[in-house]
Amino acid sequence: MEEQNEYSQLIARTLAGSREAYGELYEATVRDVYRTVRFLVSEPSDADDVVQDIYLELHRSLEQYDGTRAFRPWLMGLVMRQVQAYRRKGWRQLRITKKAEHTAPILDADFAGEVIDRLSSRMLMDKVNSLPYKLRQVIVLHYLQEYSQEEAAAILGIPLGTVKSRIHAALQKLRRKQKADTIRIGKVEDLHES
Repeated sequence: MEEQNEYSQLIARTLAGSREAYGELYEATVRDVYRTVRFLVSEPSDADDVVQDIYLELHRSLEQYDGTRAFRPWLMGLVMRQVQAYRRKGWRQLRITKKAEHTAPILDADFAGEVIDRLSSRMLMDKVNSLPYKLRQVIVLHYLQEYSQEEAAAILGIPLGTVKSRIHAALQKLRRKQKADTIRIGKVEDLHES
């Protein structure tokens, strides 16, 4: 609750015109915002642009913030909407590019080191990254950002049951991939032993 009071004070000072307060609000939130965006947006330079757009939108939207609600989940909702806007824009650009060049862009699989540390291994990171976007969203919110399933549902604006089913589906896919990799590694080891 102490953290919420700090956010409320920073928001009130920002709305009163304090640039310093907005800078403090930025510093208090940018790490989590960047980690989330970096995990959902493949290109580092695009992630930087999306984060910049998020903070521009945050500044414009602060007047609509309902102080009775927790700030961080409200901010994560804004983050998810901005990432969705980026993805829509990217799909439009991709279609135009494909028509013009008849080639698909190559996506960079580089991720922020902190995210890799949090997920504990590059292999797991790659598997999570290979999940469909909607499944990856709930995994990032629930396991990386440590939001409850209820909070993730509120952030994404979807029913709790949908969040639960997406988490279940994501975990099932990860388990199947793990099992397939284990089988593949076992076959390779058998070949080396023969």
